[in-house]
Order: sequence, then C-alpha cells, then structure tokens
Amino acid sequence: MIKSSAITFAVFACMASASAVLAQDQATTQEAPAKATASAPSTEEQNLKEYITLLRKDVRSQKSAVMSAVMQLDPDQAAKFWPIYRDYDAELTKVNDLRVANIGRYSQTYNHLTDAEADELVQNALAYQKQRMDLLAKYYDRVKQSLGAVTAARFAQVESQLLLIIDLQIDSSLPLAGS
Repeated sequence: MIKSSAITFAVFACMASASAVLAQDQATTQEAPAKATASAPSTEEQNLKEYITLLRKDVRSQKSAVMSAVMQLDPDQAAKFWPIYRDYDAELTKVNDLRVANIGRYSQTYNHLTDAEADELVQNALAYQKQRMDLLAKYYDRVKQSLGAVTAARFAQVESQLLLIIDLQIDSSLPLAGS
C-alpha cells in the first residue's frame, strides 16, 4: 500500500509540476507573438532550455524522494544503495543530454521536416532509449551484486515507472511532426 501510494504521489506531483511548467512556457510564448521572426527561434530555444532545466530539477528531487519511500531500505542497505544510485543518476543525466539535443533539433524543425530529418530524429530517439535501457540494466546488476536480486528488481521497477512518467510528460508536450 505504501509503495503504491508513493508511486501515485509521484505521478501526480510530476504531472502537476509539468503542467505548471508547460503553462508557464505557453504563457511566455503567447505573450510575445508579435516579436520579430528573427528573435522567435531564440525565444523558443530559451523556453525549451528552461523547461528542460526545471523538469530535470523537479523530477530529480521527486525521483529521489519516491525511490527512498518505495525502496524501504534499512540504514546498511541505504549506505550501499545511494552511492550506486547517484552514479546511475549522473550517467543518466549524460544519456539524457542526447535526448535534450534531439528535442532541440525537433523543436526547430517539426513543422517542416524532410523525410531524412524525420528519420534521423527517430533513429536518434531510438538510440537514446537503447542507451537508457542498457544503463538501467548495468545498474540493476550493480544493485543486485551489492544488495541482492529482490532489491535490485524493486529498483528497476520503480526507476522504470518513473522514467515512463517522465517520458509521458515530455512526449505529451511535444507537437506532432508536421503539425
């Protein structure tokens, strides 16, 4: 019950924070539609960068809180788990930079994509997903070696669920290609 409540809380907290950031982003974009076309791309790029920064910051703190609540580690387990998790999070941030770059390119071209650009963006997104899954598998093994398979499975389940929530937040805020 506690696990499901913590995950439910995380879903609502992440959705609320994403909605607030998205509303702020949309308001900023709508406030200045009359600006010169030359400044529009830089404004959009800045909004995207700020959105991603806020989302990363907020989700990171929420992820750690949810992970802590759901993992239910005793002090000895926590002493082993959290350094591994910090290493994982640092590597995940580097992998996520690939996604940020891809989203940046997409945001500049989504309404006038060529077939080649669309294919490249999708291939980049698929490569990112593969790298992220490989990273999770790597850290599942590290947690398993340190704390056992059951604790490692719990880590992988919770992390996977949180990543899905983050993916939904990000993907639902992006316009469809050619829109």
